[in-house]
Amino acid sequence: MQQTIDSLAYQLSSYLEPTHINLVRRAYLYAEQAHDGQKRRSGDPYITHPLAVAGILSGMHMDHQSLMAAMLHDVIEDTGIAKQALGEQFGETVAELVDGVSKLTQIEFESQAEKQAENFQKMTLAMSKDIRVILVKLADRLHNMRTLGVMPPDKKRRIARETLEIYAPIAHRLGMNDMRIEFENRGFSAMHPLRYKRLKAALQSARGNRKDMVEQIQQVLQKRLEDEHINALVIGREKHLYSIYTKMRSKKKSFKEIMDVYAFRIIVDSVDTCYRTLGAIHNLYKPIISEFKDYIAIPKTNGYQSLHTVLVGLHGVPIEVQIRTKEMDEMANSGIAAHWLYKTNDNPNTSQMRARQWVQGLLEMQQRAGDSLEFIENVKIDLFPDEVYVFTPKGKIVELPNGATPVDFAYAVHTDVGNACVACRINDRLAPLSQPLQSGQKVTIITAASAQPNPGWLNFVTSGKARSAIRHFLKHQRHHESVELGRKLLTRSLAERGVELQSLDKEERKNLLKEAGISSMDALFEDIGLGKRLPNAVANLLDSDGRKASAPTTVIIESHDGMMISFARCCRPIPGDPIIGHFSAGKGLVVHHDSCRNVTELRENPEKIANVTWSPNVKGEFPVEIRVEVESGRGIIAALATRITEQHANIEQIQVHERDAHNSVINLTLDVSGRVHLANIIRRLKSLRSVIRITRHRN
Repeated sequence: MQQTIDSLAYQLSSYLEPTHINLVRRAYLYAEQAHDGQKRRSGDPYITHPLAVAGILSGMHMDHQSLMAAMLHDVIEDTGIAKQALGEQFGETVAELVDGVSKLTQIEFESQAEKQAENFQKMTLAMSKDIRVILVKLADRLHNMRTLGVMPPDKKRRIARETLEIYAPIAHRLGMNDMRIEFENRGFSAMHPLRYKRLKAALQSARGNRKDMVEQIQQVLQKRLEDEHINALVIGREKHLYSIYTKMRSKKKSFKEIMDVYAFRIIVDSVDTCYRTLGAIHNLYKPIISEFKDYIAIPKTNGYQSLHTVLVGLHGVPIEVQIRTKEMDEMANSGIAAHWLYKTNDNPNTSQMRARQWVQGLLEMQQRAGDSLEFIENVKIDLFPDEVYVFTPKGKIVELPNGATPVDFAYAVHTDVGNACVACRINDRLAPLSQPLQSGQKVTIITAASAQPNPGWLNFVTSGKARSAIRHFLKHQRHHESVELGRKLLTRSLAERGVELQSLDKEERKNLLKEAGISSMDALFEDIGLGKRLPNAVANLLDSDGRKASAPTTVIIESHDGMMISFARCCRPIPGDPIIGHFSAGKGLVVHHDSCRNVTELRENPEKIANVTWSPNVKGEFPVEIRVEVESGRGIIAALATRITEQHANIEQIQVHERDAHNSVINLTLDVSGRVHLANIIRRLKSLRSVIRITRHRN
């Protein structure tokens, strides 16, 4: 039966004042007029949708402004009415809520994914001002999912996928379990209708067989608690279809294996009774220690609290038990909405505080992301619910996604700590930065003022915050370095023509930018630094009489680090080698050994070649490959490694190829500071009796 405005007003009278109900009614009449003549795909008048959304929110006991926004939520998007007009009619707050839920319709997007990402980004900004935006949006999506049947199959699947990927995890993140379950089951039914039907039928037939067993265990638990004078409600808990499906897929388990576990919830009156109940049932059946989780002492990110334990019942039947208070149960089912649903005089509940922190984190990520697609990718990573809980050295708990590493921890503490991180201690022992963390560990981050993020971290970090912060830093660094390199190269090219870059007046710079067809000097420097433009060609734009340079530009290499000067892997040049550089689009300046085969072809384009030379004080370590022919014997690799480390060099890689029964070839990649360092290493290795010949690999 469809809801009418009168039946909604009657529902609202249980918790709203008459003046507020009249405002909701006024918003309804305004929306009815605005949507006049519009129909839904089912053929119903369009106004039935906003009315149903307001009905869902009234079930959460939402305030009158949220209900007014629900009535008007499609007015900006689907009718000609502007946000300003709504503000004048219903106040600024309601207009902001409606605008936050409205999609971007005026902009043309290249793809559906980009459209979805941009809309989510817009909603995030609105959520950061008012958290109610997301509740109106979730109610809107819930009603759309309930009426999905009339949609064409491809649109149905697209909406279902978006619901499963974004809206169900958001409902979970906000602790709204009832809504999440409905999203997941309806999304599953639309995405995979046949699988849904098969599982539903299997669940119904299994339910009959399980009924006696569930009642038997329930009675035993209830009796034990009565004997201990504990007043509790014991409820048999059923897994919902989508959770059965995901468990079957992720844990590679059969339907029978999942249904063999019996789940119960015990609701008591106080936190103290929760722990007494736990003691009583652990005395009744033996617990599986590794499965015990105390979410009362350490709540989940979304504010969820409960004690979880798994017992081994009669005939080895596994029994999952959740123990919580009535308030915790309400919070677990309604989450952030519990604040409105169970009106209390205290401050906003923990679920709301955590929701605000989460939205604040989203806002930080959004500011750092390069574009909306990167932002939504980071958000999806952060929505996955499994967490690990680790401790700072001062005992503060930090929540991280499952599989998180010390680098994720460092960024969770503060972006600056992440950027300056060089090493870590887990439980006071040195550990690799890529090691996955486990709950209960104490993590200490070691920082250095000169340190900076390593691009390799992107291969193992799991949290959206770490990923977006590293990418942001690298992008900024790449831009900064390419501008600096471009400025150096152009300065030298102009100097050879007797022109100083600093002495160019405003008019000359303006003409240069016009000739180059670019907006700013920094953008021009960046293009030169990235190898997209050649410094000589840009200098020629200024040099009107077309004089050619008297000598090619020389670039001095001062260190191995830097994103815009890279060293060719084909020949691996090291300080002391004769070298040559060439400009490669997007990579900047690539340095080769002067005798490298690949440079032969490049010399045919002299304008792309740069003269490069080593600085007398070049810093850093450079990889080099050597080929060592040895007589096979026990301990030869250990002997080589000892000699190399004595010379303060690192071994990056070792490959061993057996030539025959007596001889082997060992390819080593070492980090050295230059040719002199390499010569010392080779001299030490040649003094080993087993070494036949050593050659340096060059292309």
